[in-house]
Amino acid sequence: MAVMCATAVMCAVAALPGQAYAAGGPGTYTFDPAATAVRGAETNADAEELEPGSVYKSSVEPGQKLYYRLELDDATSAYVSSVVVPRGPGKVAYGDGITISIRDLDDTLCDSQDARFESAEFPRPIAAYAHRTVEKDSTTCAAAGTYNVLIERESKAGSAAVTWDLELRFATEPALKKGAARETEAPESWPSASPTPPSGKQKRSGGSGFHDATGLVTGEWVDTIAPGQTRFYRVPVDWGQQIFATAALSNNNRSTEYLGNALAVSLENPVRGHVDDATLSYSGKPTSVALDPLPPVAYENRYAPASDVSAMRFAGWYYLSVSLDPEVGEHYGNTPIGLTLKVSVRNDAGPTPYRGAAGIFGVGEEDLDTARDGLSESRAGGSGTMRTVAAAGIGTGSVLVLGLGVWTLLARRRSVPGASVPGGQPPFGGPPQAW
Repeated sequence: MAVMCATAVMCAVAALPGQAYAAGGPGTYTFDPAATAVRGAETNADAEELEPGSVYKSSVEPGQKLYYRLELDDATSAYVSSVVVPRGPGKVAYGDGITISIRDLDDTLCDSQDARFESAEFPRPIAAYAHRTVEKDSTTCAAAGTYNVLIERESKAGSAAVTWDLELRFATEPALKKGAARETEAPESWPSASPTPPSGKQKRSGGSGFHDATGLVTGEWVDTIAPGQTRFYRVPVDWGQQIFATAALSNNNRSTEYLGNALAVSLENPVRGHVDDATLSYSGKPTSVALDPLPPVAYENRYAPASDVSAMRFAGWYYLSVSLDPEVGEHYGNTPIGLTLKVSVRNDAGPTPYRGAAGIFGVGEEDLDTARDGLSESRAGGSGTMRTVAAAGIGTGSVLVLGLGVWTLLARRRSVPGASVPGGQPPFGGPPQAW
């Protein structure tokens, strides 16, 4: 038993969370293992229902229009997102992508968003979301009942006619506190100068999907990225806080070939809704690109007409993905290139506007610890358990060491003439013995 406990302690300590998590190889995407398979229907009458708080895996073919079903009340705001993952390295063209929308049974549009490959014409995971938000004095999409989620895929001539996998999420927003978020206008200006992150680079490897995205906090983070690979990271951003992010590629001396839009950077919000993106050209020299300055997280941002401002509507984990064009490998080789991320989260955290638990729409101390430790969602789930096991193991180890010390002391006393054990009992029980 002592050996087993000691082994458990050593294993627990060895398995404590580290600074980095190695992602899969180029072209891989890690789907959420909790995702349930669901088939999109070509008619809304046959659509399968999505459950709040659930994750699903589906797929869409070129030109398909697929329906899924929601059952909503008349008070809760609902969000459905889709991550698009092309199968294989086939060609994608400018404008290829999907439109995701939520509609009522009369086909009235509640909201929609596109996920397009645009100028970075290479396959990679992209994301979009649609929502049904309940707004004061609005009757559009306000009634309780059945709603449709519609995903429409568009593929240009010459694009690879391959299946695209979909990772679907359905989340509902908590109810507001009384008197919270009374403003119905989004801010029109905010600080735009990116603060300088603390000096000192740290290594941290990105994940290969939203589920295993690596936690980051304010700082300068060093990684590598291979042609055809997408790296995922996540940053906790609380109410009133602003996120700034810059991605930089290091030099590669094998070529000077100019490749336009070779690196694509994207930011998604806590429900995997697209916020902002940027692309970077590459010619073998050090180069960088920054996301546009975004407003501090505020409930009122949802009233902004600009989609990037509107998407900064709640606190929680914000996701950064960085993708490198497979064509880079043709000119610069397939050896990973140095990637540096500079991340800054500005301002003190403000109070939540929600009544009760915020769920994914908030940032807690555990989230901050997870980000500082560089943990993904998949690894953070067991981190608390491992810390507990480690603490318990260390405690058990201390007891074992103390016990062994007592045993040694008693053994020494045994060698002293006339020494005896109090009560006549040997340590750790057992029948009385003559010592």
